[in-house]
Amino acid sequence: MADLAELRCVIGDCRFGIDEVDYTCPEHGELGTFDILYDYDGLRAQLDRDAISASSIANCWRYKPLLPLAPDAAVPPLAVGWTPLYDAPRIARKLGLRQVWVKDEGLNPTGSLKDRASALVLARALERGIKTVSAASTGNAAAALAGLGASLPEIDIVIFVPADAPPAKIAQLLVYGAEVLLVEGSYDEAFDLCMETCAAQGWYSRNTGVNPFTTEGKKTAALEIAEQLTWRAPDVVAVSVGDGSIISGLYKGFYDLQRLGWIDSIPRLIGIQAEGSAVLASAFHKGLAAQDIRPEPASTIADSIASSLPRDRAKALRALRRTGGTFLTVADAEIQAAIPELAQLSGVFAEPAAAAAYAGLKAAARAGVIEPGESACILSTGNGLKDVARARKSVKGGIRVAADFHAVANALGSAGLI
Repeated sequence: MADLAELRCVIGDCRFGIDEVDYTCPEHGELGTFDILYDYDGLRAQLDRDAISASSIANCWRYKPLLPLAPDAAVPPLAVGWTPLYDAPRIARKLGLRQVWVKDEGLNPTGSLKDRASALVLARALERGIKTVSAASTGNAAAALAGLGASLPEIDIVIFVPADAPPAKIAQLLVYGAEVLLVEGSYDEAFDLCMETCAAQGWYSRNTGVNPFTTEGKKTAALEIAEQLTWRAPDVVAVSVGDGSIISGLYKGFYDLQRLGWIDSIPRLIGIQAEGSAVLASAFHKGLAAQDIRPEPASTIADSIASSLPRDRAKALRALRRTGGTFLTVADAEIQAAIPELAQLSGVFAEPAAAAAYAGLKAAARAGVIEPGESACILSTGNGLKDVARARKSVKGGIRVAADFHAVANALGSAGLI
């Protein structure tokens, strides 16, 4: 195992060995999520970042020495991670920033960043000989677990998903052959049912904000951003936020790199929430502690970031406060408009939750949260094909023509194309 030091509770600083606790802190309950911390001095003496850069492994396992797995641990065979980081000069010009990049997580095997967390959880399950892994999700985490689980015949996958999740996401789960329970309730209700069932049946839960290995998987996105920028960090990273686990993973990745001396500074993290699901944004600006947050109704077209009580709220608030970042909210109309705008300016087709990060970066630039001389990275967390119905509503156009060349010429002439 990668010079693992301990599990450390984010609320009470309680400390446990890696195999002592599966999920959250026994003393602080669900809110007491764990960091997995390492012997950074030992790692610094053993590892060479240039050796990682020279690696021929073009997926997240190039960072295995920085993950809580044995060097010879088996991992799922699908190629997760090492997604492209695109320079987006047209976005930079539009927003008046020095440079903007888009990290396209939609190119992971099941189309979202959540593959990273599922890959690590399943590797942990293989290491421990676990036969059934389960998750609750509005779609992406479930698809990630179902897809990567399908590549491992020795593990069964059981999914709890709200029955009103986007049909394309539910179809993904069924295609992969997972056992799918369509819960007639909210994501939070599906989450609680999943945890209750895992406890009763002895299954392993992959649930966001509960299993500490999910954060370690998601941190690999930050490791890639830094490496793809020749071991430096952008000034700002903008990412949409629901449960708070992705932004927590980004912070953990940059934190690890800084502790190792591989980057000079951690970027400011800007969390973007939908106006209709903005529990964390509200708590952040009110100065609340995670313990003081209460559930609020959640309603947004960006289903992947809809959460009435974010499970990783303590880590998410800490990530922004420690990096000097902030939370911003955007309306559903802004999110919908961001889908084609991001695609037309960068070539990246994002689902609503991912497009929210671009909408939020625009809001940050307008508000002066980002200075013109700064650089920013947009983390596009999921592919637009996840919710084609919403993408279709974001655009108009298409010229219907007869199957005749003259009709085509007339239509193109009217459109000013010839």
